[in-house]
Amino acid sequence: MDTLSRDEIAATYALIRPYVRTTPVVAVAGADFGLPGIPLSLKLELLQHSGSFKARGAFANLLSRDVPPAGIVAASGGNHGAAVAFAAMTLGIKATIFVPNASSPAKQERIRSYGAELVLAGERYDDALRASEAFMATSGALGIHAFDQRETLLGQGSVGLEFEQQAEIDTLLVAVGGGGLIGGIAAWYRGAVKIVGVEPEAAPTLARAFAAGEPVDAPAGGLAADSLAPRQVGQLMFPIAKAFVDRVALVPDDAIRAAQAALWSHVRVVSEPGGAAALAALLCGAYVPRPGERVGVLVCGANTTAVDFSR
Repeated sequence: MDTLSRDEIAATYALIRPYVRTTPVVAVAGADFGLPGIPLSLKLELLQHSGSFKARGAFANLLSRDVPPAGIVAASGGNHGAAVAFAAMTLGIKATIFVPNASSPAKQERIRSYGAELVLAGERYDDALRASEAFMATSGALGIHAFDQRETLLGQGSVGLEFEQQAEIDTLLVAVGGGGLIGGIAAWYRGAVKIVGVEPEAAPTLARAFAAGEPVDAPAGGLAADSLAPRQVGQLMFPIAKAFVDRVALVPDDAIRAAQAALWSHVRVVSEPGGAAALAALLCGAYVPRPGERVGVLVCGANTTAVDFSR
């Protein structure tokens, strides 16, 4: 299995550490969410630069690869594009970001605010990816893949490194889109804690891959389609997931909405749908902890227009 070593993840973290935030972990009683006897540790990665964990992988790419004069290009549902744009702005690199029409206005505006050129291409992530690959071929720009890139996985793995230092947990719930986040985290923990992937019922990419024994096409819809709905999980993460991810829990859109509301009501945290998916698995019973099980929940994204202070 071609996996990622803890030493590689630690070295990548040392490289990106001056540019990323150590995001906090909040210990809460499960009873706050109707789960008595279950201690919860919420890692608020939504407080990361650009509003999601994606900044880690973006900086890992730009700091460890040779960037040509043409700059960089990325395809994204929104969060990866914002992260790459932020990293490029910070390091003085030209960036072109392709996003599908399904990308939220909040994410599009964030990308533009960082000075990147934003290009709308197609209805779903795969459409934007094909358009970005065509641009890369003609422009000579360096492609920064959202999840199926070794440097991206190494950067996202630093979330696991931090979490291990911050909280003692038995189980960690992680939302899955293309799998870069859960792949990096699973490579860090390497079975030391139970890793559970959480996907929308309308976009079961890792669940379908597990059933087929390899990445395969899956539906790409639902409430969190702009962050958790590529057609397939990454080829690089899949062997890691097979080795170190315990299972996948599927959650309906209604549970994701309820998780967003619960995070706001009980913790005063505003999460986008994809960012709240991991908590949704607990709230709807898609994952049922044993009594006293110490559960970690990754709240991974906040790029939403749910709060409008102009009113």
